[in-house]
Amino acid sequence: MVSSMASKVFKLIAEEARRQKYGLEMIPSENYVSSNVLRALGSILTNKYSEGFPGRRYYGGNEVIDKIENYAQDLAKKLFGVPVALVQSYSGSPANMAITMAVCNPRDIVMGLSLSSGGHLTHGAHLSFSSIFYTAVNYSVGKDWKIDFEELETLAKKHKPKLIWVGTTAYPFKLDYKKFRKIADMVDATLVADISHITGLIIGGVHTSPVPDVDIIMTTTHKTLRGPRGAIILVTERGLARDPEIKAKIERAIIPGIQGGPHNHQTAAIAVSLEEALRPSFKKYAIAVAKNAAVLAKELGTVSETHLILLSLTKYGYGMGYQAQYALEEAGITVNKNTIPGEPASPFYPSGIRLGTPALTSRGMKEEDMVRIAGWIKRVLEEIKGLDLPKKQEERKDFLKEVKEKIHENKNLKQIRKEVEKFAGKFPVPGIQ
Repeated sequence: MVSSMASKVFKLIAEEARRQKYGLEMIPSENYVSSNVLRALGSILTNKYSEGFPGRRYYGGNEVIDKIENYAQDLAKKLFGVPVALVQSYSGSPANMAITMAVCNPRDIVMGLSLSSGGHLTHGAHLSFSSIFYTAVNYSVGKDWKIDFEELETLAKKHKPKLIWVGTTAYPFKLDYKKFRKIADMVDATLVADISHITGLIIGGVHTSPVPDVDIIMTTTHKTLRGPRGAIILVTERGLARDPEIKAKIERAIIPGIQGGPHNHQTAAIAVSLEEALRPSFKKYAIAVAKNAAVLAKELGTVSETHLILLSLTKYGYGMGYQAQYALEEAGITVNKNTIPGEPASPFYPSGIRLGTPALTSRGMKEEDMVRIAGWIKRVLEEIKGLDLPKKQEERKDFLKEVKEKIHENKNLKQIRKEVEKFAGKFPVPGIQ
């Protein structure tokens, strides 16, 4: 019998299921996992403590857990073509912390793309461990929103970083790993690729693999890979040649450095998602994600070479990211506000939105559907014209409260939501009836 307290939780899960089914999930770092991934994630494997690594556990009773983790590692090595794969990291940020600990000593210099240019917190952003415990130097993008390799080379020669990150979180262009390798070699830096956002595109052959050019790779498993929330750390042949002890160093950073016992149900679910990624159908999925993104971007007046679109809203007014996110959510479309390069407003109330196609493509939506969705987005954005962010900080709190009320009462947004719900309800969501 389900307790009244637990029944409330399951009612809320049902509420979230409805939101997912009848809305359009367009945050590019979110996706839908298969029913089999859900089965593994909700399995009895969550009951077992397994600190340590296969064959080297601090607890007994891990014979089966060892087989599962070894299997997940073998699948990752096969999928990416690398000699070392570690699957215990709870998520991307702790995985990046483990890599940094393995490569660097405290206060060593690390370089990464700035947050405002589309980089990640763990690549050297202010207030992240990567700038608190290490000396962070950020490179950036140019006026064309693409990585400025001249600046990167100049900064690398000046600061001599121990580690250079190549990875993005809000960057709609392909990455040239060979250019990064050339600069890393100039200063004898370890080159680490964070491919979390584009892993599925790499597996599908849409993007070039970083394996021949970098030393270490980190990927989360829950974005374009369509797995559970988790992370995989890979060491390439080049990385092993650079430091034969790097696997052991990363393992020590994971435990006892950062984590305790691994989440065995998560490891099993990662293995299931890797099995799925090895199927020919996954390549078709990855190609469709990129095609959908390109069409969506074109319809919105911009470009995308990946799965995501970074859309500037400066033509709609000043500091419109928050207003756009809230208005789109009212219309049943989920995106996230995001800074744009050269942000004219505020990191907290930025001038852009970030959206993408992985989740929509997982539901079976195609290029013609992107045209229709872009039409809804443009209609919503027209509704926020005139709702410019006040330039005086003290005026923003009351302004945003009023904006939310206006948006919530907007009849045109309510109409768009009805259209979106009717459309989205036709497409299945894995694990949701």
